[in-house]
Amino acid sequence: MLHAMTHRLIAFTLISSAALLSFSCSSDDEVPMMAGNTRAAAGEGEAFYQKAKQADDAGNSGRAIKLYDQTATKYPFAPSAPQARFRQAQLLEQKGDVQEAFKAYDQFLIRFYGTSLYSTALNRQAAMAQSAAEGDVKSSFLGMKSKLSLEKTVEMLGKVRDNAPKSRTASKAQFTIGELYQAKGKAKESIAAYRQLVRDQPDSPEAPEALFRVGLIMMQEADRGNQNQANLDLSREAFNDYLIQYPNHSRNAEARKLVAGLGSRDLQRSYDIAVFYQKTGKPESAKVYYRDVVKRTGSSKLHDDARARLKELGE
Repeated sequence: MLHAMTHRLIAFTLISSAALLSFSCSSDDEVPMMAGNTRAAAGEGEAFYQKAKQADDAGNSGRAIKLYDQTATKYPFAPSAPQARFRQAQLLEQKGDVQEAFKAYDQFLIRFYGTSLYSTALNRQAAMAQSAAEGDVKSSFLGMKSKLSLEKTVEMLGKVRDNAPKSRTASKAQFTIGELYQAKGKAKESIAAYRQLVRDQPDSPEAPEALFRVGLIMMQEADRGNQNQANLDLSREAFNDYLIQYPNHSRNAEARKLVAGLGSRDLQRSYDIAVFYQKTGKPESAKVYYRDVVKRTGSSKLHDDARARLKELGE
């Protein structure tokens, strides 16, 4: 028993020594105060915060930003650390430094969860990401280069979503990711973003529109000739899923018209295939498709044309 306790004491001493050595080898600016020293650190942190506030009050925003950052980084357990990080983010936002302000808000949200400023920081971060995305979308339509890259804007929106999962803020952020990709003509990425929203938050206000847009994008891809029939089938499937899941949504009537239009496209395609087979000397194959058109259509020009072609082929 004594032998085992001795071994544990030796092990604890070695671990403690290693930990102290690792801290001593790091820069003071990079290492926050250890939790055990919070009482001693509180006074130093508050003094540092006061220096930052003095610079802030004097209008020296550059120095204030730096000192607020140091306060929150070196003294995270100080009472004023949350205010320091939040004010740093505010000042950066006022300067128009979008990326650094967003980063500072993100650091606040990660470290100071549950504090009185948390909701405000979350809302500011979300507003910044949405604003960046809106600017990106407008730039795309006007043919201008946006301030931030597409990847950076999507990354910002992703952080907003992940900082408030299952919330309305997350839903709006995820929808905006899909919208942003859609504006950039990135069909695959846009569809994936919209589908993720419907999967993760099917009851959110944005989900019905997201699923409707999946069908719309698939249809547009078919119009561009990208795997025509496969995209038409996927488009129909998405619209039907939308109508089943969201029967009272505002675009139901539009979706039904589009599904009906997809059916007409299928019939026209069958007729065109039949004509192709007839012209290339394959009458039996042509008859199969003409019969399909006749069977699936009522009184219409396409129906009459298919019957006339079958008569030409001896039927």
